[in-house]
Amino acid sequence: MNTDVGSSGLAKSAAVRLSEMGERTKQLGTAMRDPHQQRRIILVIVCVALLLDNMLYMVIVPIIPDYLADLESEQSEHVHVVMHPNSSTNSTSQDKSNKDNLDVQIGVLFASKAILQLLVNPLSGTFIDRVGYDIPLLIGLTVMFVSTCIFAFGENYATLFAARSLQGLGSAFADTSGIAMIADKYTEEAERSRALGIALAFISFGSLVAPPFGGVLYEFVGKRVPFIVLACICLADGFLLLTVIKPFSNRTRENMPVGTPIYRLMIDPYIAVVAGALTVCNIPLAFLEPTIASWMETTMHSSQWEMGLTWLPAFFPHVLGVYITVKLAAKHPHLQWFYGALGMVIIGASSCTVPACKTFGQLIAPLCGICFGIALVDTALLPTLAFLVDVRHVSVYGSVYAIADISYSVAYAMGPIVAGQIVHNLGFVQLNLGMGLVNVLYAPALLLLRNVCQMKPSYSERDNLLEEAPQGLYDTIKMEERRAKKKGYSSAGNCLPVDENGFDPFRAQRSLSEESSGPEFL
Repeated sequence: MNTDVGSSGLAKSAAVRLSEMGERTKQLGTAMRDPHQQRRIILVIVCVALLLDNMLYMVIVPIIPDYLADLESEQSEHVHVVMHPNSSTNSTSQDKSNKDNLDVQIGVLFASKAILQLLVNPLSGTFIDRVGYDIPLLIGLTVMFVSTCIFAFGENYATLFAARSLQGLGSAFADTSGIAMIADKYTEEAERSRALGIALAFISFGSLVAPPFGGVLYEFVGKRVPFIVLACICLADGFLLLTVIKPFSNRTRENMPVGTPIYRLMIDPYIAVVAGALTVCNIPLAFLEPTIASWMETTMHSSQWEMGLTWLPAFFPHVLGVYITVKLAAKHPHLQWFYGALGMVIIGASSCTVPACKTFGQLIAPLCGICFGIALVDTALLPTLAFLVDVRHVSVYGSVYAIADISYSVAYAMGPIVAGQIVHNLGFVQLNLGMGLVNVLYAPALLLLRNVCQMKPSYSERDNLLEEAPQGLYDTIKMEERRAKKKGYSSAGNCLPVDENGFDPFRAQRSLSEESSGPEFL
């Protein structure tokens, strides 16, 4: 009898626990469907994707040169033994030739990711505008996972080159769609700046922490482990994306407006100025990364750990720059152009002082200045791109952030190939002075953006037109979404900004009467 009572008690206890678990699961599902909670999770997914991409970009810095040198040494010894089995002559010239060839291989391998990303971005931006942001992000994460696995198990230069290029393909989809998704979900300018600032902090963290992360793991557990760890994180991020966003079940993209073609965005003078600034401000970082280690070894006789930790202290001023710019942009949004120009001047001055440093401690200051300036430029100008699209074009962000990604890729594609040649032909001092001068001279160009804040999207006019009589199903849907946003709600799918059809406020002021008297959509 006691046994039956005990079994009944256990059964009731198990039933209560299952009921509690079911209730918690239901509450979690309800929270996941809440738009505000969902966009926070989306921000986490995008930030992890950006972190992974930049860690994969930089983790090979301490690994590949040493690994390729070992491969080259093994191949040279094998060839020498086969061709000259009894020879013991001096092979200094052969060693020098092998080193030069190895430097070229490393430079091409480092640049291949940015080059392919540069070529694919125009296509990926258009694709993102057509299908939405979630599927391209999933494609990017999948390609990055595959490329990371290839890197882990590749054992020759051709395989590593293919993996590096494949990573560029994944980045063209993941980076662009991720940043565009943030701009789409966070429609208020202050929230958008804050969210993009968080994303930039993750980019910085990935870029600056990856070299010591890769170097330590490579030293103690081998080449495969760093890439396997990153592949597992990439896989987990992909599963989270499938769980939260459910890209293949989301049909709201059928109602998305047609985005402005990327070639039209490229010829927009304001967007062109921003894109140029993003390229110029990243040139010092892209050009110093492949050249500063050898310069430190030659001039400072730096140790391996000093060269490995060169950029790590710069992470903190980068995050500080992001934080300061976000706070200033919230209080004085009309000065975004000034924050970017100030950042470029700081980058220029810091770049010019790098060659004057004689010790590792002295070198930290200008490198921190460069990263602080880059944070100012990126945090101020990336939200400006979304704002320009809102007020001058259609509020679909895939192509405009593909242009931003192209700007970064131009700098990082040239860096590993061009920087070494400039140092060899002109010198390290001339390289830094040139980069600094270019940044200082470009800063006044951002004065062209000083009146951008006055370009107000026509929310009231647009609402008035829709309040009179919605023309067709699409306007009805968008009007209901806008009313829901005013009440603090929005749909669980892709939330579109108000000015989603590229309503031109300047044109509206000239022809408001004609538009209000007829249908807005055909």
